[in-house]
Amino acid sequence: MGERSKQWILIGTGALFGSLSTIALLKFFSRYASRLRIKSVDDGFAADDDMNVGRGRKRLKDLRDGLAGSDLLTDEVVSEQLTRNIQFFGMESQKKVTESFVVVIGLGGVGSHAASMLLRSGVGRLLLVDFDQVSLSSLNRHAVATREDVGIPKAICLQKHFSAIYPECQIEAKVQLYDASSEEEILSGNPDFVLDCIDNIDTKVALLAACVRRGLRVLSATGAGARADPTRIRIADLQESSNDPLSRAVRYRLRKDYGIDGGIPVVFSLEKPKVKLLPFKISAAEEENPLDYQIVPGFRVRIIPVLGTIPAIFGQVMASYVVTRLAGFSVQTEPVVNLDLDHYRILHQRLLEHEELIYGSAGQVLVDIEEIMYVVKELWHGRSARDQSQKGIGRKMWRSVNELMLVRWDKSKPATVSNLILLKFIEAEQHESTTIDRIREEEPEFYSLVTRVLRRAEMDFAL
Repeated sequence: MGERSKQWILIGTGALFGSLSTIALLKFFSRYASRLRIKSVDDGFAADDDMNVGRGRKRLKDLRDGLAGSDLLTDEVVSEQLTRNIQFFGMESQKKVTESFVVVIGLGGVGSHAASMLLRSGVGRLLLVDFDQVSLSSLNRHAVATREDVGIPKAICLQKHFSAIYPECQIEAKVQLYDASSEEEILSGNPDFVLDCIDNIDTKVALLAACVRRGLRVLSATGAGARADPTRIRIADLQESSNDPLSRAVRYRLRKDYGIDGGIPVVFSLEKPKVKLLPFKISAAEEENPLDYQIVPGFRVRIIPVLGTIPAIFGQVMASYVVTRLAGFSVQTEPVVNLDLDHYRILHQRLLEHEELIYGSAGQVLVDIEEIMYVVKELWHGRSARDQSQKGIGRKMWRSVNELMLVRWDKSKPATVSNLILLKFIEAEQHESTTIDRIREEEPEFYSLVTRVLRRAEMDFAL
């Protein structure tokens, strides 16, 4: 290779290396400049956030003073923030939520998540009550608390974070224990709903009894600790909650001390607790009396292991239940009916035999076992169509199979999901000897009940 060729190669290599170096430097300075710009923007956002919070509070004050309208939803920012809720419920129903007042008592793993979603759903006024403080060990299940919040009252913690999420909401925080002496202070003001997220029996029973006495709508959370299966969580009357020691104790105390026998909806898990309370020990060889270490009399000292996801789901379930009812949105909760597959098979077989006896053939029975389960459980709650009271639904329901059967409502139509009613044997015999027109004339309330229930089946199966 000639000397000139070598010179050109060196020049080319130097130029290439210089170009690559220049590109690398440009990228470096570009990234550096971007970081500066991002920091500047973040600082600006932080300043804007402070301004927005201030504006939000001013908007709320203006709205309360009647200067900016009579409805929070007329505010442009609020209506945009609640767009998805408005699309789901409709403006008038969302307005009911926004104008509502909800009290949440107990702000731990369950209560903090319930309160958080009530806020994010647009509830206009919240009263948050808890005497306890945020601890490091509660961060595995608390909705908004951070390490910086450890040591401050849970009520104040939620109020601080909530004011940045939805500053238009009127949030009052009370750092106190609910008891008989604080009932008037906490439950006055005619709240639209009370959420009981307390895990102490004495306090829980006193609160539920006070709500019943005052005629307040209340939803109670039972034990969320020591569980792991989210698919077992249900909402039902307190009478129907099973496999939950806290429910059992509360049910007994309400009946014994206040004469209250059901009528209170609860969130509970059908799952049996996976683990037990941890022993209270100060040394490996010695177990002391936990009562000696109670901060507040009557409250548990021993630790119950908690998988953080379960109390969070409890709280979300509570918020969904409350918001839909505030909005007037109809939701059919799944009934707790303790029947197994063999019981449904028995009812299906009885239907086939009855059809053959009455109509000479079972050819018009157009339901299978799965549809029988739907009719019995979802439509009639495992009870006779003539006994649809809520009391006792689900408790020892297997016993009732011995006296129940499915029959056609309208004898001129086939036995389908939208034409079957569950009756006791003697009721079924009486039903076969009458007509729908006669029932409509003599028993209009029963006729309306059945037609309403069967209409639901038509909607569910798009018939």
